Amino acid sequence: MNDTFDPKPAQTADIPPQNAAPMPVRRRRKRKGTLSQRINLMLMTLFAAAAAFAFLMPTVLTITNSFMSQSEISANYGVIFSAATDGKTFISKDVNLKFIPDIVSASQYITVLFKSPDYLLKFWNAMILTVPIVVFQIVVALGASYSFARLTGRLKEIVFFIYIIVMLMPYQVTLVPNYLVSDKLGLLNTRLAVILPGVFSPFAVYLLTKAMRRIPKVYYEAAMLDGAGEFTIFTTISLPMVRSSLFSVVILIFIDYWNMVEQPLILLADETLHPLSVFLSKINTQETGLAFAVAVIYMMPSLLLFLYGEDALVEGIASSATLK
Repeated sequence: MNDTFDPKPAQTADIPPQNAAPMPVRRRRKRKGTLSQRINLMLMTLFAAAAAFAFLMPTVLTITNSFMSQSEISANYGVIFSAATDGKTFISKDVNLKFIPDIVSASQYITVLFKSPDYLLKFWNAMILTVPIVVFQIVVALGASYSFARLTGRLKEIVFFIYIIVMLMPYQVTLVPNYLVSDKLGLLNTRLAVILPGVFSPFAVYLLTKAMRRIPKVYYEAAMLDGAGEFTIFTTISLPMVRSSLFSVVILIFIDYWNMVEQPLILLADETLHPLSVFLSKINTQETGLAFAVAVIYMMPSLLLFLYGEDALVEGIASSATLK
């Protein structure tokens, strides 16, 4: 008979061991949301879809109607220009909005691109005015914003405050001083009268300064300890870290000056120097058919630039929104 003593107590079925893992407790699955929350989400989704449709409808209508013939466009929209030429006449007839043309025709594009060089001239006028403004405004803004971010002192804060005040003013306020200065310098009725005020616009300086101030100072201090100069710090630290903000500023500047109308009308008396945006603002009865094709061609550079840099634009705006 073996009467050996077992130091481990017997484990019964109803008493779990001390080192055993706890038994999983079944929990009820939480509902994704109450009925009111789901209704609110559905209503917000419907509202967003309706708003998106309302914003996209003019663009879609412009693209589809650009493939209509002149006779079809006149039949659908001619009443707007024939009955309301003075801007005060009541239009008694209904306007027929059509998204799908009866006969698809590329005659409007053929006229714009091949038969009427005046439209292409105005298109390249817009390029000649906009591209130098974007390039040189970025160059000036990068140097000024780096100085505002690196320098310290009361004078720097005063100058930056003046930049903000000037930026808050609409362009119509500074249009008369620009006209007077251009007249005194002999630049009136030349492209420089439009380009120079755009180059020194404070908009890009403000945004890039805020972006550069977000860069931690320890990066600058570490680079200075390694013997880097200001130009090296600017090109190897500041520029790479504000790349998204820089690209968003480029897109915003391009769209702003690509659609300018007041500056060419006031500062350029010669109509051969006017950009295509001026033509779109002065559509007459005989050119309603061409206006759709011209509008589609005119929106392509801005649309392609936006699609190419959409991620950088969103990232740059998001980072600017978090600035302190």
